[in-house]
Amino acid sequence: GLGGGSANAATAMWAANTLMGNPATLEQMIEWSGELGSDITFFLSRGTAFCTGRGEIMTPIEPPLPTGTKLCIVKPDIGLSTPSVFKALDYDELSDLNADEVLLPAFLNANGVENVPSEYYINDLEPPAFRCVPELGELKKSLQKVTGFKHVMMSGSGTSIFCIGEPEDKEAFMKEFGETEDLQVFFSEFIGREEGEWFRRPE
Repeated sequence: GLGGGSANAATAMWAANTLMGNPATLEQMIEWSGELGSDITFFLSRGTAFCTGRGEIMTPIEPPLPTGTKLCIVKPDIGLSTPSVFKALDYDELSDLNADEVLLPAFLNANGVENVPSEYYINDLEPPAFRCVPELGELKKSLQKVTGFKHVMMSGSGTSIFCIGEPEDKEAFMKEFGETEDLQVFFSEFIGREEGEWFRRPE
């Protein structure tokens, strides 16, 4: 649910093109990426994009949203197949908020993703995923109680849950979540890339 394979594929495309002297344009790679996988296209953006369809129809956001926003990812060891989530999806539960007219402006005008009101953080796959694995829903509720996290949401079809912000009491947080045998905790941050360059590890 984090796009790891898609990120690797986009990186391999960029690297191969660079090593060959850039015979393909970015536009061509974006077009080809949609045939290889749904989420690869996003990783050819500069870090911020509005994606529709299967994820392969991308509108880059320029300039990208600010980098440096802190993020915590909590990954349960339990697995969850994407087909199972979609099979449990109830279409009557889908959000009716218009993505173009409501959600996108909410994120672009908030001066940072951490300042976007919670009602605009929507993942329609959460309810069916939580029905498949109730422990996921309980984990999200527990993470929402952590002081310092502005927003908590499942990523994609699961099972990773991302938390925007940092726990105020990191030691207590790690004791409750990081030392749990069936959970993995990763601290990260939002990054972007410069025009014509690939993403770099934050210093």
